[in-house]
Amino acid sequence: MTTSTRMEETVMILSIQGDIDLESSPLLRQELKKISTAKTARLLIDFSETTYIDSSGLATLIEYFQSSSAYQGKMALSGLSARVKNSFSIVRLEEVFTFHPDLASGVQTLKL
Repeated sequence: MTTSTRMEETVMILSIQGDIDLESSPLLRQELKKISTAKTARLLIDFSETTYIDSSGLATLIEYFQSSSAYQGKMALSGLSARVKNSFSIVRLEEVFTFHPDLASGVQTLKL
């Protein structure tokens, strides 16, 4: 797994390439910790190049979600494949996270 970040208007975009699993989730946790420490107000996570996420990856996202709520940070997810989105649905995380089909709609929603 690799990650990259960029700003689009007032929204930080974190793009994830590859699988998010027990081996790679600590790397994602480190990246999200940096973003949380910087108190990033709006984060859109781009899953368009992510092929798989396991429970350790989901837990990592939940940790970030909880830490960002301390400073009223907003977070959304975009570009999830059916397989990745199913991982969120199985544990009912579609009730917690906001999903967008693409980056443009995610950025539009978060910048409001």
